[in-house]
Amino acid sequence: MSAVQALQDWLAYLAQERRASPRTVEAYSECVGRYIAFLQQHRGEALSLNDLGGVQANELRAYLAFRRSGDRPLSPRSLSQALSAIRTFHTWLDRRCGVPNAALALVRGPRVRPGAPRPVTEDQARGLIQEASDDDRREDWETARDEAVLTLLYGCGLRISEALSLKRSDAPLRESLRIVGKGSKERVAPVLPVVREAIDRYLALLPFALEPGEPLFRAHRGAPLGPRPVQALMQTLRGRLGLPDSATPHALRHSFATHLLGAGADLRSIQELLGHASLSTTQRYTAVDAAGLLSIYAKAHPRA
Repeated sequence: MSAVQALQDWLAYLAQERRASPRTVEAYSECVGRYIAFLQQHRGEALSLNDLGGVQANELRAYLAFRRSGDRPLSPRSLSQALSAIRTFHTWLDRRCGVPNAALALVRGPRVRPGAPRPVTEDQARGLIQEASDDDRREDWETARDEAVLTLLYGCGLRISEALSLKRSDAPLRESLRIVGKGSKERVAPVLPVVREAIDRYLALLPFALEPGEPLFRAHRGAPLGPRPVQALMQTLRGRLGLPDSATPHALRHSFATHLLGAGADLRSIQELLGHASLSTTQRYTAVDAAGLLSIYAKAHPRA
């Protein structure tokens, strides 16, 4: 088996057995495909499956140095993600193909300082949803859809892919939603009345008849709504409201967590609501909340 064929088998495993999203599979394909291409050029020959077991630590370091200083140099974070993909590939080679490579454990990735989430404020979240519902240039059902999607992202803390994966059979929404998130991890998301009402308004105006198994949210001509129009919508709305570029659909999920934390919710509960596998991921929101508290203190204290 060639190294390229091993890569294709691994990608099929990710898509079919691990049920990774197409975007994740594409990202892994790009990272590991470049890695194999570099090794083949470096050695001057095509690589076999067994050759992957003989890759040396200095070869991997040379590849990372190449990606750091090439035509499109990677940031430390992107370089760390590329290294993680390569290690995941080699772990699969060891477990599924019997081709271990202990040398690669000697390679350390770049230090990456985790960035704090950048949520919008409560007033800004309300403003974004209100602005989406007040667009006279679009059909009523489309503005109702936009309002429903943004309300769902903020009200339930969903990722954009999770919101767009809802089916017609999920509505009318109940008091909670069962969401399948990253890594096929299931969680229960409580549904506020305002979210249910927004979905009901959208369905009442929707001009298309949908089967129970079809996606709930539809584009202008009736096709399933994709993430790009929602991202473009947020870009338009933040331009009108004068918000920074960080005001993206995912920022509403950050806002969901940050505002819950500010209102007294505990980290474990927020972890469950967001579907984070690790509490350390959720702990990033404590830095955001602490910064907000210090800002309020500085403005309100008479001696500040």
